[in-house]
Amino acid sequence: MSETVISEPVQTLTAKDFATDQEVRWCPGCGDYSILAQVQKVMPTLGIPKENIVIISGIGCSSRFPYYMNTYGMHSIHGRATAVASGLKAARPELSVWIVTGDGDGLSIGGNHTIHLLRRNFDVNVLLFNNQIYGLTKGQYSPTSEENKITKSSPFGSIDHPFNPLALAMGADASFIARTMDRDPKHLQSMLLRSQAHRGSSFLEIYQNCNIFNDGAFEIFTEKGTKQEEGLYLEQGKPLLFGASKNKGIKLDGFKPVIVEVGEGKASADDLWIHDEKDFYKAQILIRMFDDPRLAGHLPRPFGVFFETDRPCYEDGMAMQIEEIISKKGKGDLDKLLRGNETWTIS
Repeated sequence: MSETVISEPVQTLTAKDFATDQEVRWCPGCGDYSILAQVQKVMPTLGIPKENIVIISGIGCSSRFPYYMNTYGMHSIHGRATAVASGLKAARPELSVWIVTGDGDGLSIGGNHTIHLLRRNFDVNVLLFNNQIYGLTKGQYSPTSEENKITKSSPFGSIDHPFNPLALAMGADASFIARTMDRDPKHLQSMLLRSQAHRGSSFLEIYQNCNIFNDGAFEIFTEKGTKQEEGLYLEQGKPLLFGASKNKGIKLDGFKPVIVEVGEGKASADDLWIHDEKDFYKAQILIRMFDDPRLAGHLPRPFGVFFETDRPCYEDGMAMQIEEIISKKGKGDLDKLLRGNETWTIS
């Protein structure tokens, strides 16, 4: 006689399942609302149980994120979300770990931790919200603010040279580097999915508008009248085309990218730079396409996946090392380790 096995129905999750009962408290119109909405829409499609997802943040407006995600999470200390996430991933490698940070939290006080997370290549996802300002502390210039930025902490204009976050990630040998923005929901969703699918440290810079202290910082890349001319959307295996009519392209003159007209009697798509996410050297050129859009002759700003490579993850190497040492020396004795090899008797 066969036994009937009744299995539990598979629960279908929705974006609402990832929302908490907490009131979302950002300034009205803040770009963080859009980012939160896209993350909540993407999460049900990953097929990962909520209890296996962890959101870890530092300090800043973006760092309120864990309160609004119905997953495990931690609102840690300033600049140390990457360190906390590294420890968690080392101890619980099966978890899906997401780090939410900002240009101040992740590149100023937390800059050193960000660099070392990327070079170690823990399998985590870094979402760096870049609004080029300190929002939570009310409008001081940040590591990504442009030169001559007048703020409360630089009333005569900042003399600091700003970071290019993706160049920093490239220098730290990040294995996945991408850029998107809050006001392009579909592109943001696709970049979140690409980040999660990558095995290793994914670094996703998200242009995020702070409408209170730095409104319109990225307007030229988001408004209908300018975004097609100023934004260059990267697609694997496709030529670098931009413009409202896709009538402009990027061609390499040696190692220098130049803009060419595309059309009859002009350059063709075959003459253009074909994007390859695996090309380490071309990725560095793309990342340096970081011109000030106010200057004549500037290049468009790229969005999408700049670079992706396969590299061993830190937690895998650590697990293999532990297993190898145990097989050679047996399990350790914590009490013996703490006592050490030398003891003293006090009479």
